[in-house]
Amino acid sequence: MPSSTIEQNYPLKENTWWKVGGPAEFYTEPSTLEDVEAALAWAKEKGLAVTILGGGTNVLISDEGVKGLVLCTKKFRGYEVNESDDEIEMVCWAGTPKSDLLKVFLQKQLSPAVFLTGLPGDVAGGVVMNAGVGEEKTPREFCEIVKWVEVYDYAASSPVIRRVSTKDISWEYRHSSGWQPGFITRVSVAWPNQPDPEVMSEVRKKNKHRLSTQPIHQPSGGSTFRNPPGHKAAKLIDDCGLKGFHIGGAMVSEKHANFIVNTGSATADDIKKVIDHVQKVVQEKTGVTLTPEVITL
Repeated sequence: MPSSTIEQNYPLKENTWWKVGGPAEFYTEPSTLEDVEAALAWAKEKGLAVTILGGGTNVLISDEGVKGLVLCTKKFRGYEVNESDDEIEMVCWAGTPKSDLLKVFLQKQLSPAVFLTGLPGDVAGGVVMNAGVGEEKTPREFCEIVKWVEVYDYAASSPVIRRVSTKDISWEYRHSSGWQPGFITRVSVAWPNQPDPEVMSEVRKKNKHRLSTQPIHQPSGGSTFRNPPGHKAAKLIDDCGLKGFHIGGAMVSEKHANFIVNTGSATADDIKKVIDHVQKVVQEKTGVTLTPEVITL
């Protein structure tokens, strides 16, 4: 039995930014690698499916909940900083918030701080989704700052931890592959040690813009749809007159059309129906297919 507690029928609502969803059949919050290994071995022995839940952004958990073991990484966090004349490297455990990267890069006046400003979730999720921003920044996506990823291949006949170099990972828009199968345990991110005195003002400017254009005081999943090639999802949705469209407690934000907010009583089904409706209307009116950035569990 794992040293970290395993709970049954655990409510997951508070683990997601949308504040919706049913319970986990089994749930654990490991804080060490040993805890992770023990929990995954327990699930393997019981024949249970494993779902990894990070910061809970861009995740829609169904009202029925999640079968098997949900392993939440929010306590599996921490990092060390390695500084040389050439670069600043951070080696982070999977659940380390992206905001911790921001703090270090900002303190060192390094440009990754700009794109990291306002990015929710944790470091492992940043790798999985190749998290980034739409603006023309350098860097603008996780693939530009990751050196390597360590992966625990727990399903193998002899479980092993592999280190995968960034060059062996296939990085795409809001997706990565080549590091699977397994559970991301650690991530190394780095950037040349070349301070830029403009970084602080750029971060302030971005924060101000985010506050004025995004519904950050309402529960949401972050950006709902990927930007189609040559288009901005928010503009397509807005041009179709969908701001304010709602089903139950789920509504297309009137502040930013690519955000679907929970106005207080939404269910996962409400949100799913709004997503489906937005896709249908945008397809009919513009011929453009919107692909959700949201992962549904």
